[in-house]
Amino acid sequence: MQIKSIPRMEDMMRILMIVTSHDKMGDTGHKTGIWLEELAAPYYRFKDAGAEITLASPKGGQPPLDPNSQVPDALTDATARFEKDDTAQKAFANTVTLDDLNADDYDALFYPGGHGPLWDLATDAKSIALIEAFVAQDKPVAAVCHGPAAFVNAKTKDDKPLVAGKKVTGFTNDEEKAVGLEKVVPLLIEDEFTKQGGLYERGDMWASYAVVDGKLVTGQNPASSDATADAVMKILGK
Repeated sequence: MQIKSIPRMEDMMRILMIVTSHDKMGDTGHKTGIWLEELAAPYYRFKDAGAEITLASPKGGQPPLDPNSQVPDALTDATARFEKDDTAQKAFANTVTLDDLNADDYDALFYPGGHGPLWDLATDAKSIALIEAFVAQDKPVAAVCHGPAAFVNAKTKDDKPLVAGKKVTGFTNDEEKAVGLEKVVPLLIEDEFTKQGGLYERGDMWASYAVVDGKLVTGQNPASSDATADAVMKILGK
């Protein structure tokens, strides 16, 4: 008798969202972390499309939120929904570590921003290995604003920079200067991508702008969160 394999329940989409664990803005004494909108907006784009979402971070547990992302001007319908969502809050307070994650178990990988990734995810070996595994499996890999810092040390199977020859975007040098942090951050995404042979593109400052090259998706700034997530959904046929 032939035994059939048991499919995943309703072939549910599974999306891995990796966020920063870093909470210090260099040696300025100011706090940083995740930009709330860049987590909340994609989270609900994915959730409302029926995805099962795993939230992960390098240290696990409760990751830091950038306090500037919680001021009234930075809040949106998505952030309000996230803060009132008991299920989301529980998942956020208990992010899993990167230790036992496997690209085989997910359909797409997404990195929200906030300045934190510039310090930890840019050099986190486990995160980089996951990115490279998703790319090797031809699955969507996406990031918004400072989230693309996670890609700067990732390589292709040919040992070339992941972004080499690819259309990409991320927080611009001008936007970094506008917030007065160009001398504080350990790297500038626009410069790093250009240095690595990335075909860096940008839209207007603070306006929504997302770039898709194959299954690599990048968004420029917080306003690009929805567009970046929507691009991932389109690649997944949702």
